[in-house]
Amino acid sequence: MSEHIRTQLADGVLTLTLDRADKKNAITQAMYSALSEAVEQARTDDTVRVLLLRAEGDSFSAGNDIGDFIAIGSQTEKPFDMSVFRFLKALADLDKPLVAAVKGRAVGIGLTMLLHCDLVVLAEDALLSVPFVNLALAPEAASSLLLPAVIGHQRAFEMFALGEPLDGKTAVAWGLANRAVPADQVEATAADLAARVAARAPNSLRKTKRLMRDAEGLWALMQREGEAFGSQMKSPEAMEAFMAFTQKRAPDFSKLG
Repeated sequence: MSEHIRTQLADGVLTLTLDRADKKNAITQAMYSALSEAVEQARTDDTVRVLLLRAEGDSFSAGNDIGDFIAIGSQTEKPFDMSVFRFLKALADLDKPLVAAVKGRAVGIGLTMLLHCDLVVLAEDALLSVPFVNLALAPEAASSLLLPAVIGHQRAFEMFALGEPLDGKTAVAWGLANRAVPADQVEATAADLAARVAARAPNSLRKTKRLMRDAEGLWALMQREGEAFGSQMKSPEAMEAFMAFTQKRAPDFSKLG
């Protein structure tokens, strides 16, 4: 288990906490491994009725830890060997309710993992973004299907193409979350929803969720996205984007095509 992932089980609710606040909860491959293990075990553990995903600090997640991601990705022949894909499959396969409590920024997979949650509570001033194109990459976590399905093609394309953030109130209005509340009420609201769901008939909930989702289809799409993501990671566009990121400047794609 990664030191940056904490788990706690109480009254049927397994709380998974991203605990890397000093790095805005940017997710490393070690953290993905720990999250994968926790989700996989929870699926077969009858004492777990609901999973609750939350984070320490002022941001839910800054997305992938870029340095860690580039280092490991450059050493991996197949992107599916990276721990992030184990986590994505665990999300696709999960048939127990998943609740999220989100404050601050949710970037990249910090947002796309929310598309696999059944109940999402956002801070009103939370900022959600999917800047894949800004990094010359491609969508992941089946977001190329799920995000347009939730908010419509045009809105989803704008979010992907421009990478601009969406605030919590707008995210709820667009259907990305269930509640937008003041930041100091996010944790309590999410915990209350998780507890209420945990009191419901567990097998009924699992069958309901299975009927609402095509787990095999989601995983198949995640793999196709992974191929596009992997090819982009090694592209001149991505090299320019990553270099610009580390140099804290805007990327220049004018000579690439």
